[in-house]
Amino acid sequence: MRIPLQLLSFVLLLSLSVSCNSTVKERATDTDTDTTATLLGAGRQPQIAVDTKGIARVVYGLQDKIYCVTSKDNGETFSEPVLVGQLKGLYLGMSMGPQIASSKNYSVVTAIDKQGDIHTYSLNHTTDKWVKAAAVNDVPGVAPEGLMSIASDEQDTFYAVWLDVRNNKQNKIVFASTTGGAEKWSGNKVVYESPDSTVCECCKPSIAVEGRQVYLMFRNWIDGSRDFYLTKSTDNGQQFSQPQKLGTGTWKLKGCPMDGGGILLDSKNVMHTAWQREGSIFYVQPGQQEVQIGKGRNCRISGKTNPVIAWKNGTDLKLKFLNADTETVVGKGSYIETAEMPDNKTLCVWEDERKIHFRKI
Repeated sequence: MRIPLQLLSFVLLLSLSVSCNSTVKERATDTDTDTTATLLGAGRQPQIAVDTKGIARVVYGLQDKIYCVTSKDNGETFSEPVLVGQLKGLYLGMSMGPQIASSKNYSVVTAIDKQGDIHTYSLNHTTDKWVKAAAVNDVPGVAPEGLMSIASDEQDTFYAVWLDVRNNKQNKIVFASTTGGAEKWSGNKVVYESPDSTVCECCKPSIAVEGRQVYLMFRNWIDGSRDFYLTKSTDNGQQFSQPQKLGTGTWKLKGCPMDGGGILLDSKNVMHTAWQREGSIFYVQPGQQEVQIGKGRNCRISGKTNPVIAWKNGTDLKLKFLNADTETVVGKGSYIETAEMPDNKTLCVWEDERKIHFRKI
């Protein structure tokens, strides 16, 4: 039996429409790099935290609102977005945005407004409700650069590090801690001031925590060089060591590169660092010579059992496991974060054209 041409055309168009709608809702595929990513929704500057039960939370910003999505299946699927809070003048973009850390009973989110104040929101894992908590900075308006990082141990102690201009309007490294639902932060501690007046003004500092150990990494500015330095505390941040330069090379630069790095304390208590210098990504352990990983910027490092470095090169978002010889192109975008999941796979979350995507590798 012959099928009329008009009917055949209608059937084909209907099939194509159903297929396209399914693809938009479930998967977004980058055919150029043969990668498959899932769209979380509109947003910017995603951050990931995994609590002691293996529950993953991704926090991100959208205009002046902060949202969180949750995964209880190793990052395979995520909940609908939940509003964490609304913050007028929320800093968002260029590594500025809400930060998250998760522990045994609580998760904490920090965010900086354009007045230079650091706000906190906390989630009780039992009630599963986000509430506004205490301010982090004990002097108003001291974080105008909007750059900070937070981390936690496994017993609901949370730590924060940020660029701070208190006393002399020069950026310095400042630290604070809190416990439980962040109802009160400790007095702010100035950990480091550069002898050349300021640390690098637009590079996000990093933090890593394990038990009583707290590591801070930041880009310094000494004698015209903008190199990374590492300092360590063995008593929950009460005292820090004299910061030590990472790597053997140096970068003389008059302007700020606007590019922080990442640090990781692995399951064997080995410190790993990754950072950018002159357009190249380097990996180094303290006291050793740096190793070039690739070209690009905005790198991060994660994975306590299988460390991986992720970074941006043009519009390509790449990652490389330290035990592998090859790079993987995760997708296209402008900013990426990663976290190791309980199944030992890596969850990648990134921003592309103000939308958040994720993929497991």
